[in-house]
Amino acid sequence: MIAAQRGLIVAALGTAQTIGWASSYYIPAVLAAPMAAAFGLSPVWVFGAFSMAMVVSALVGPWAGGRIDRLGGRGVLMLSNLVFAAGLGLLAIAPAPAVLFAGWAVIGLGMGMGLYEAAFATLAGIYGKAARGPITGITLIAGFASTVGWPLSGLMLAHWGWREACLGWAVIHLCLALPLNALLPRGSTPAHTPALPEPDAAPPPRGALMLLAFVFAATWFNSTAMAAHLPGLLEAAGAGTAMAIAAGALIGPAQVAARVLEFGLLRRFHPLTSARLAAAAHPVAAVCLVGFGGPAAYAFALLHGAGNGILTIAKGTLPLALFGAASYGQRLGWLNAPARILQAAAPLIFGAALTAWGLNAVWLTAGVGLAATAALLLLRSR
Repeated sequence: MIAAQRGLIVAALGTAQTIGWASSYYIPAVLAAPMAAAFGLSPVWVFGAFSMAMVVSALVGPWAGGRIDRLGGRGVLMLSNLVFAAGLGLLAIAPAPAVLFAGWAVIGLGMGMGLYEAAFATLAGIYGKAARGPITGITLIAGFASTVGWPLSGLMLAHWGWREACLGWAVIHLCLALPLNALLPRGSTPAHTPALPEPDAAPPPRGALMLLAFVFAATWFNSTAMAAHLPGLLEAAGAGTAMAIAAGALIGPAQVAARVLEFGLLRRFHPLTSARLAAAAHPVAAVCLVGFGGPAAYAFALLHGAGNGILTIAKGTLPLALFGAASYGQRLGWLNAPARILQAAAPLIFGAALTAWGLNAVWLTAGVGLAATAALLLLRSR
């Protein structure tokens, strides 16, 4: 009965997360150009509005996490679906760029209340330190957000238009994601037999918190930089356009495969072990790309994707393993706030580096990845 209940929670929350990511983080890639054209703007303005949304999500994250700590995640996640629907509705009816920016700001509120950090905090409230498996489970499902989101956004765009596509995502939030989040347990009462009390009363060491916040910021920077510029980077290495696109398509499957590995073999080890291996994957991929050029495009994509897949899980499991479940949601919000802000700037920073340095721009992200690996080596399990 407990296993069946856990499976239902993971399936419901994972599907709701897929919708949340697909209707926020992944819509600019498909809708930014037509959205901007409708107002006579460059797509850069829409991506700027999206960056603003990520900053808003960073600001609201600690509040949402603290509320989940106190009251459980069901209400916050259900509210996030209403907020997402409202923001998407504003985009759909926007008569002017100012309303478009307002819509993205509201979506940023939804992102801070309803994406991974909130979901991880919800699971920590339900399962305590046993949440590692469920956290991995929902990332396995939501790992297909781009696989589902991009084609669905493109389909709605082709048949109806970008405004109707935004409205369609709003309806999906209200009719599917909201009822799924409503299936979560009320409050923060554990859905399992409580374990022994956790010795988490003492505040976590400030140095450890700062190191982990740096790790999250560094790895989010690399992830977002590659999401925005991977084909251009691979072409700078000598890969043809078709090869660059095909290699980029491997990142999603590599992320999911790595998460399956984390769910199976790596779950026997402390999350620090898998996080260290994952953080080192991008620098190794960079060395391969610079050393072998275009033919290494596939290896680069597989290594980067696998590392990114495990690091997404580590963002939830590492704070839980290092600092315990007490005040987990609020702590996770603060730990990820710098990452969200740096993530907003990553496409611009790496794009400028790629324009100026070509393939050598990969040394920027490789250095960031090495710094994150070093920070993880300085952290010690409790």
